[in-house]
Amino acid sequence: MIDAVSWATATPELLLLGMACVIALYDLFVDTPLRDATYRLTQLTLAVVAVLEGYLASSGQTLVGFGGMIVSDPLAAWLKCFATVALMVTLVYARPYAGARDMLRGGELFTLSMFALLGMFIMISGHHYLVLYLGLELLTLSSYALVALRRDEVRATEAAMKYFVLGALASGFLLYGLSLVYGATGSLHVAAVAQAVAGGVREPLVLTLGIVFVVAGLAFKLGVVPFHMWVPDIYHGAPTAVTLLIAGAPKLAAFAIVVRLLAESLPLAAAQWQPMLATLAVASLLVGNLAAIAQRNVKRMLAFSTIAQMGFMLLALVGGVAEGGRGGMADAWGAAMFYVVTYVLTTLATFGVLLLLTRAGFESEDIEDFAGLNQRSPLYAGVLAACLFSLAGVPPLVGFYAKLAVLQALLASGAEAAVGLAVFAVLASLVGAFYYLRLIKVMYFDAPVQTAPIEAPLATRAVLTVNGALVLVLGVLPGGLMTLCVQALRAVL
Repeated sequence: MIDAVSWATATPELLLLGMACVIALYDLFVDTPLRDATYRLTQLTLAVVAVLEGYLASSGQTLVGFGGMIVSDPLAAWLKCFATVALMVTLVYARPYAGARDMLRGGELFTLSMFALLGMFIMISGHHYLVLYLGLELLTLSSYALVALRRDEVRATEAAMKYFVLGALASGFLLYGLSLVYGATGSLHVAAVAQAVAGGVREPLVLTLGIVFVVAGLAFKLGVVPFHMWVPDIYHGAPTAVTLLIAGAPKLAAFAIVVRLLAESLPLAAAQWQPMLATLAVASLLVGNLAAIAQRNVKRMLAFSTIAQMGFMLLALVGGVAEGGRGGMADAWGAAMFYVVTYVLTTLATFGVLLLLTRAGFESEDIEDFAGLNQRSPLYAGVLAACLFSLAGVPPLVGFYAKLAVLQALLASGAEAAVGLAVFAVLASLVGAFYYLRLIKVMYFDAPVQTAPIEAPLATRAVLTVNGALVLVLGVLPGGLMTLCVQALRAVL
């Protein structure tokens, strides 16, 4: 019999599931002019879930339910709160775009978004390998459908097919790796696997092989080299609103599953996965930044930028491994969490401007489409410039402090080749600054090509303004968010 604590632990997930089903049924009986009610109901549900998760996170409680398969700790609560807010902002930006492209007719955008968020929640709170895998599959299946939402567009359906095939391959890698870890340790529970590894396993080679496949599966979900080729194709092929949904909140869930599978489950096997993460980080920084320079399509450029940004984040995980001591590990992984959260914040505003610049029958994707944006709208140009400077790591924006925190964690670890990794990361960031500055130059110094007015609902403009302001405010005052991230990781590790 399921006890009260288990129900309390899964309350946000149950609420999301129930309301997603209600909205799906509601859409069967309403006409297109009434879709506003669906949107408001979705946002109201997400607001309630965000407040609930924020309350659980601030209380500092850790709830364990369903036989230890689900956990609600400060890390899970904060990440779920941030993911919910990110989805709310995404829907605010996406609504005008989707409405102009007839993507709201069936209401699938809202329902699938909520199912995707439910998958993220399960990934974040899962404390059992099968639960984590089920959450991952729910997220990815919802994402496949969202990419193909515009069924009459060849580019979107092609991207969805690529995503499905490559995603199935990566899921197979991850599931096979988890099965090997189970064979070596005899358990699927995160805590039990850690205890088994601490006590010594009979077949260390099987465990090592399992870790290789697990890291490969996680690398695909993070979109790092050499498991990265789906990222530019999906970013480019999917409708821009769906691209933002994939580029934003799921990164928080991907970070959470890395924490559960590596930091919590296999910390004593760090000697096996530390070199893998370091290799993935170096390759992602190199390939991501160099490939982005050659792009003329902004969505593809941001896709390769994402690859490089995730590679930079992995450096903190390498530093956390080498610090030895759970406290030092928590501090380093806290820096990585700060990096991911601020990256998602910046990505939301960046794609928000892209969505505002589109209109019926026109996609604002090429660099030339941003020519003279400052003359058309100084506000939107300023927000986008702030986000691009932040991604490049220019002070005093939040991206600079995030990169500084990662480098500090790496250097403080005393890891072998830490200095070399830090120098390489800085040089790669300098290379990456070129394609960010190129777009800023086009916005401010080139003559405008488009003359159509930039129109947007008041709510969209207000949210975008606040979003852009936070990129600056958190760069000047990062202490509160950094402390929150470190304390959340310390509660877990």
